[in-house]
Amino acid sequence: MAAIAQTEAVGVGQLRLKFPGEQTFVFRDLSLTVPAGQKVLLLGPSGCGKSTLLQVLGGLIPDSIEVPLVYDSIRVPDSCGFVFQDPDTQFCMPYVDEELAFVLENLSVPREQMRARMTEALAQVGLALDDLHTPVKRLSQGMKQRLALASALLLDPDVLFLDEPTALLDPEGTRQVWESVSKIADGKTILIVEHKIDRIAELADRVVLLNDEGAIIADGEPNVVFRTCRGQLQEYGIWHPGVWENYSASPSYRRLTDQHRVPEAAQRPVIVLRDWKGFRGNEGRIAVEEAEIYPGDWIAVVGDNGAGKSTLLLSLMQLLRTEGKYELNGRDLSASGSQGSRNRQRPMADDVGFVFQNPEFQFVTNTVYDEIAYSLRRDGAKSAARIEAAVAQMLALFDLDVGPGRHPYQLSTGQKRRLSVATAVVCGQRVLLLDEPTFGQDARNTFAILETLEQLRQQGTAIVTVTHDPQAVRHFATHVWQIADGKLVRRDPAERCPFIASGRAEREEEKRYELARTR
Repeated sequence: MAAIAQTEAVGVGQLRLKFPGEQTFVFRDLSLTVPAGQKVLLLGPSGCGKSTLLQVLGGLIPDSIEVPLVYDSIRVPDSCGFVFQDPDTQFCMPYVDEELAFVLENLSVPREQMRARMTEALAQVGLALDDLHTPVKRLSQGMKQRLALASALLLDPDVLFLDEPTALLDPEGTRQVWESVSKIADGKTILIVEHKIDRIAELADRVVLLNDEGAIIADGEPNVVFRTCRGQLQEYGIWHPGVWENYSASPSYRRLTDQHRVPEAAQRPVIVLRDWKGFRGNEGRIAVEEAEIYPGDWIAVVGDNGAGKSTLLLSLMQLLRTEGKYELNGRDLSASGSQGSRNRQRPMADDVGFVFQNPEFQFVTNTVYDEIAYSLRRDGAKSAARIEAAVAQMLALFDLDVGPGRHPYQLSTGQKRRLSVATAVVCGQRVLLLDEPTFGQDARNTFAILETLEQLRQQGTAIVTVTHDPQAVRHFATHVWQIADGKLVRRDPAERCPFIASGRAEREEEKRYELARTR
């Protein structure tokens, strides 16, 4: 194969790639070269191949991940760092200090210099730990993302591949991460896949836009692409400055907001908590003095990474040890007493639909079809025809037209998330506990997921979502719970919540950016 000129940091010519067993190509004759020192933002709808392209340009495909491909030319960097979409796939050591030391050992850094280098790298990404010898598994997913970026920055690579490195981070963590990347950006080549583009638009000096078939449809300076390709950005549901304002004015959102909102008065709560605690091992915990959730509530759970938001949902799902009073749909699930013990024998899934923060934790079958059908088949009450119709509805609703025989692990991260949400809502439970249900999604699928949940809420479903997106809170939540240091510290109606202010600030920042780019 011919080699691309050395002035290019990475590149591939006439790439063709198709996953084994698939009928269609991910890429058909795709060519892309990136000069040394350029910062490139890859945009495109969920599932279009952005992550796969990064893996090809970084040499992971086919050297580490065996996927058939052909090309006329390719240049893979000699020195690169990679931050994956899923932080759990990033680590090779069980403890934080060992993970960072692994990087430094490969750079031949003397042992006596390692601790200072580790502490500096963690500070760069805003990951504060009392003890560096902390098990990685005890970190929240957002904290793991910071650790993954710290490991990549320690390498001091010539080329940095960033695959949605802030998808699970709170707003402050997102700001810290991109500030850290900006500080080390001089002279480095950086390729970024990211949905939160308002924070990185100034960092990128080139935008490459892909369509849903993995073809490049625009390639140029950000101001040119955002100005001239607004139609394509909207058509393919790609995040761009002003997208929430456009959505707020859309007929679909206006129809939703005009619908009947379920009143709280004279209703029985579906969840009651009194002096209640949930425990994650001997370390983390969540404490709630008093709270109630009613039919038609949409509770947005917010807080810093590691505050205890996921622990709250896992405890409500009884996947962690709990103490105190807990009533669910009138059943007493309190940890003490024989009545609570008998009530807990009934499966939680009969009453609650649940979405893990990591969608792969959710899957129990070998095909997309069976994954959605699994819960429907569990009680044996539905006919094969009704199950088939329900699965087909979910596949269409959540944009999962990938072939029902596809294995869930073969999906993109965004598709995995949509599949996990589909499995949670298909049985129509009256309580939904969803941990970051829209992470890794393009704008179109984000709005589709939120609209589906809103329709369920208006029918009386109680929804509890962990989220870092103030815009989603502002547009859909009825109440906001703030978690800090393992405690529920605030409960506010959404319209009076301080968290909404950060969403307003983001919108103002988007407007300023769009105005500057269109001049």
